[in-house]
This record gives sequence, C-alpha cells and structure tokens, in this order.
Amino acid sequence: MASKILLIVLDGASDRPVNGTTPLAHAVTPNLDALAFGGINGLMDTIAPGIRPGSDTSHLAILGYDPYKYYTGRGPFEAAGVGIEVKGGDIAFRCNFATLEGGIVTDRRAGRIEDTDELAKAINEKVKVPGVEVIFKRSTGHRAALVLRGKGLSAAITDTDPKKEGLPIKECHPTDDSPEAKRTAEIVNSVSKQVLEAIDQSPVNVERRKMGLPAGNVILIRGAGEVPHIPPFPERHGLKAAVVANAGLIIGIGKMCGLEHLTVSGMESMEPVERISVKVNKALEALQTHDFVLLNIKGADEAGHDGGFERKVQFLEAVDAAFAPLKNLKDTLVIITVDHSTPVTLKDHSADPVPILMNGPGVRVDEVTRYTELTAHKGGLCRIRGMDVMNIAMDLINNTKKFGA
Repeated sequence: MASKILLIVLDGASDRPVNGTTPLAHAVTPNLDALAFGGINGLMDTIAPGIRPGSDTSHLAILGYDPYKYYTGRGPFEAAGVGIEVKGGDIAFRCNFATLEGGIVTDRRAGRIEDTDELAKAINEKVKVPGVEVIFKRSTGHRAALVLRGKGLSAAITDTDPKKEGLPIKECHPTDDSPEAKRTAEIVNSVSKQVLEAIDQSPVNVERRKMGLPAGNVILIRGAGEVPHIPPFPERHGLKAAVVANAGLIIGIGKMCGLEHLTVSGMESMEPVERISVKVNKALEALQTHDFVLLNIKGADEAGHDGGFERKVQFLEAVDAAFAPLKNLKDTLVIITVDHSTPVTLKDHSADPVPILMNGPGVRVDEVTRYTELTAHKGGLCRIRGMDVMNIAMDLINNTKKFGA
C-alpha cells in the first residue's frame, strides 16, 4: 500500500479536437500511456461541469479547498508567491509594469521588461498612504504584487488594467456601497498616480527610452482579494507537504495552504526541456522527506493561449520524456491531471473536463491504455470533480476515517 502522494498538474494541457485529435492525443507519450495503462483513469471537472476554472481556483479545488469558500481573488496568492508575508485582512493585488504615453497604455507589459528591482525600490520608498502600509514587490519579468495593509479596507473594487493597449488606465471604483470599498478605491487611484510620479523619470526608464525600449513607468492593478484564512494542508490531512513550481501563483497557493515551497536553482539559464526534468527530479527527491508533493508543470498552457498546436505537442512530448522515472516509484500514489483545458482554437481556458490518472499500489486497474482527453472517459474513475481528488487519494493510502458505524 502506498504511503506517499505525488500530485502532478500539467497546466493547461487538455484541449479540444483539431481535425479529430488533440495535442495530448497527437503527442507520442509512452510514459504517460504506461502510467495510464497500469492505473485507473477518468475525467475531472475541476470546479463543476460547465464552469471555466482559473489556475488558482482549480488548484485550490484539487488540493481539497472549496474555491467558493476560500477564493477571494488572485491577488493574495500572487503576493504570497513573490515572497510577501501576507496577513489576514490584507488586500492584495497582482500587477503589471506597463508603458504609459500621452495618457494611453501603449504596452501592457512594458516590452516584457525584466530588470525592475530599482523600480520596485522606488515605489516602496516614495508611494505613501496615510494610515495604510503599502507593500510592493516585483515578480518575474513585468509582473509584480501589491499589498495594502490597514484598517477599513475592502476588496470590493474594480481593476485599473484596461486589458488591452490603446486605452487609458482605468479609474478604480467600488463595487458596493460600503465606505471601506470607496476608501480603498480612492487609495488604489492614489497609488496608481504616485507610481507614475515615482518611476516615470527613473534612471531605468530614462535608459530604456534611450535604447528605444518601452518604459516601465506605470503599474496596472488587478485581481483584488482579501487574504483569507486557509486551514493548513498538513493539519487537515496529516501529511508533510511540499510544492515544486515556478509560477508565482502556484507557489503562493502552496504557501498559503501550508505546503513548503522547494526552490530549484539555476532554472533561468536552462532550456525548457531541461527545466522539466530538473523539476521532476526535485519532486522525486522531495518524496524522501515529504508525504505529499505537488508538482506544477507549465508550458502547455502558454502554447494553448498562443494557439500553438504543434508547440503544445512538442512540449507534452518533452514532459513525457521527463516522466520515465515515475514508472519505477514504489510506495507512492502517482496522480497526473490537468488544472483546466486551454484549447488552441479558443486561446483561453474552457470548461471541458480534463483527464486524470492514479497509479500505485491498491489501485483498481482499468482498461484505458492512453492518457488523453479522448480515452479517459472509459476509465474506472468515471467523472469526478476536483474536490474529490484528495478524498480518493487519502483513501488509497489508507489515511481516512470511516463515516458511520
């Protein structure tokens, strides 16, 4: 009987058929297929049938947390993911450095700016709000997070991000009639204006303009959420847990759920294929010291958003090659699933159910021979929801209590 759980989430890997096949079905994936052949398979609605999940709500559900109860917005998870020690009651946001010219957003990602340390430092030093602590921290590339800490705040406000170029920054407005929401909207508008004043003529942006590059002179603020109290995963399940991921969102979800984030050094200089193998090896190494490991693998999702069928196929084949060691695991329940479908024809998330497999001691092996969206429905798991995953997994490692006499 297994005593450990390795949960692998292939971010956005599921798709819809293009000329009769999906990238996952078209890809040559002998290792994934071997795990499916030796395990039990099914389809999963991460949230519920017909509901398009985000990566945030879907990961919460798969970890056993009802997103309708614990999800307040993406901001808190992004903030935790970049290393801000968020506290209950904080109002947190995700942000982009962007380019503002003549009052118009001309590049929502400021030319995918990378070096933003000095810009973030200037924001923290110069942006002030009476009675409220303003905490800003850069993430990877153009991304960043913002936290407002103080009394009388609310997450019931709108974004400032116009969502496309050629428009001015939106003014933040309250979405309810509370004085807290009105005050928070005013604070966000003040922060937005102060940031422009603080960094527009910074040395970094002066130099970027000389080089013909878009300046990162404003931030676009979105995804407001009040930091929730989430019962720690180790206490709920009695498992020492870890997360291996690169995306700040997933790292933040892991941290807020009580999973230890295990970093992988040197990833920036690696090729994408090498990164996958290094992350898989890190997760396998973590199983020596942890009972539960969440491994998130991103890449297929990006290809889906870009409409890249062949690119998605190639990425999934690279993932499969890195999965060869999974076939030799002992004492471990391996779960491989997807957080949401990202069809290349849609270039966005969809509500299509995703494939899930469970392979390990005690599993009732079904007759499915391939890991694809088009064959998973034939498996013994049938069709489940994301919130079912941990219940099933805990039962398979004999770590559940009987309901009833």
